[in-house]
Amino acid sequence: MTDLERATREAAERLDDHVREIVQWHFSEETGTPYWLERAASLGFDPRSEITCAADLQRFPLFDGEVLRTLPHEQFVPRAYSGRPFTIFETGGTTGMPKQRIGWEDYKIDYEQFSDTLSDEAFPPGGYWLMVGPTGPRRLRLAIEHLANHRGSSCYFVDLDPRWVKKLIAGREFDQAKAYMRHVIDQAVAILENRRVSALFTTPKLLEELSERLSIPGAGIRGVFCGGTTMTPQTTRFLVEEVLEGEVEFVPTYGNTLMGLAAHRKSLREDGYSITYQAPQPRAMLRVTSFDDADRTVAYDDWGRVELTTLTREFFMPRFLERDEALRRRPCDDYPWDGVGEVRPFGAESSKIVEGVY
Repeated sequence: MTDLERATREAAERLDDHVREIVQWHFSEETGTPYWLERAASLGFDPRSEITCAADLQRFPLFDGEVLRTLPHEQFVPRAYSGRPFTIFETGGTTGMPKQRIGWEDYKIDYEQFSDTLSDEAFPPGGYWLMVGPTGPRRLRLAIEHLANHRGSSCYFVDLDPRWVKKLIAGREFDQAKAYMRHVIDQAVAILENRRVSALFTTPKLLEELSERLSIPGAGIRGVFCGGTTMTPQTTRFLVEEVLEGEVEFVPTYGNTLMGLAAHRKSLREDGYSITYQAPQPRAMLRVTSFDDADRTVAYDDWGRVELTTLTREFFMPRFLERDEALRRRPCDDYPWDGVGEVRPFGAESSKIVEGVY
């Protein structure tokens, strides 16, 4: 057995242990979540005795995300958290009633664990950060600030309303969309020209636009988080070599309110700038499913739809089909479980997707 095979087996065993713990928690009369306690009888099996490993999660039906739009938040408060005020976070950049996830400490734990993947050289403790992205009801605002604080730093913010940008683009009001982007970039430039900032979080499109106004490394930036819209290998190479002038550490991110934050494999150049993301196991797991059959996992290096399972004491969400598709990637030394590669919006090859700037 190779070292990777041994590490993969050990990671799978840890995941199985975690699955048993979380299922027991959410289906227990003492600590459980009303939503799951009420549905236990209709599942056709006893989760507490019959869900013994990660593979058993396939017995759950696909999670209906609409319940996060319609049901009272109290349905998702585990009894162990009863009476504790919670934070409400919204998902995505689409209009209409958003999906909402409640929480307490999950976002802090997620980003503290992610902090362990960052270098002090690119994201130095005690520095200043700048986030140019959506704040408001999204967990990203608090999460980025907590990450900066966790590393001994403070953070500036420039707000972005992705819902308005998408609405402008969908309505073909391109001049207005460009004017809004200039408005956002103007604010970011003002901060970078007047404050000492060493780390930046933004989207690929805003990062490129910002580089048209100033040199990113010349402004003192040493590390850049980038996420929110699709990054093809060509886009990634351009951002690393041209926009960041090969002098700034580039950290692509993939995450959302329901999952947390997935780290990228460090072998970016060796992989031809094809990004592979790794779920923050065991707190969340990602599976690439067949487009035709969500119960079937695709072969390695094949395309499929991304299925998310979230496994924390605050939130249990088995088998939610994301609005993303990706390549299934093999385990690696740093992350001995499956990864997802070249993530893009579901149906991106067959229809025109409006991503805006986020």
